[in-house]
Amino acid sequence: MTSLEVRGLRVDIGRRTIVDDVSFACAPGTVTGIVGPNGSGKSTVCRVVYRALRPAAGSVLVGGRDVHRDLSAREAAQRVAAMVQDGFLAVDARVHEAVMVGRTPHFGRLGRASHHDTDVVAHALDRVGAGHLRARLFTALSGGEKQRVLLARAIAQQADLLVLDEPTNHLDIAGQLELLDLVTHLPVTVVTVLHDLNLAAAACDHLVVMADGRLVAQGAPEEVLTSDLLREVFEVHAHCGTNPLTGRAQLSFAPRSARPTSPSIALESL
Repeated sequence: MTSLEVRGLRVDIGRRTIVDDVSFACAPGTVTGIVGPNGSGKSTVCRVVYRALRPAAGSVLVGGRDVHRDLSAREAAQRVAAMVQDGFLAVDARVHEAVMVGRTPHFGRLGRASHHDTDVVAHALDRVGAGHLRARLFTALSGGEKQRVLLARAIAQQADLLVLDEPTNHLDIAGQLELLDLVTHLPVTVVTVLHDLNLAAAACDHLVVMADGRLVAQGAPEEVLTSDLLREVFEVHAHCGTNPLTGRAQLSFAPRSARPTSPSIALESL
């Protein structure tokens, strides 16, 4: 497991600044969620972390080393794995071939998979409950099955840092909870973009809240997800309580035009 430190990150695309002066740190073995409205820069930050984008300013340190300046592409891929929505598009790939792509940074000089690589791929598929899919065409899978295969590919990469961009897309509620439970028990440091704030509160040790490309707040979910912040950043009324099943923060939402119907919820909490 390794640490992640993002320092003063700025990302420009064309003449537009998409992310500006974002800094946060993730302790080894923790799960950090990046949340915010659409267009706030969440995915852009992740793309810089796994080297799909280069920052205009700032740095990304993994285990104290700058992934853009100190590491080659191969070294960075051995340290940072990513699960992204467009992660694999080859039309004729079998599932085990798609997952084997995650082993590429570890191939020897001949660039071929070894028996060890094959074992790692099989273990990764079994770990996400997709071992029975290994011979299927990736493009023939359902959306939820594809998500599991993409996670297996990231696990097979055996990196110290795992970056997930909306990993629960296309999954029903049981699938979402199972996948996040799996992720939180991996022996790695995790950074994930999540739209569902209740899932973020349930799965993450630390939250980074973004809006308009800037950092708004960060800290433990129960400290960050306040009614004031949710009203300001997400433009909704929110009631912040505790999930009786898990003891984690739980949120209820209403449009800004709504008024509380229960006398137990004070107007000032909305």
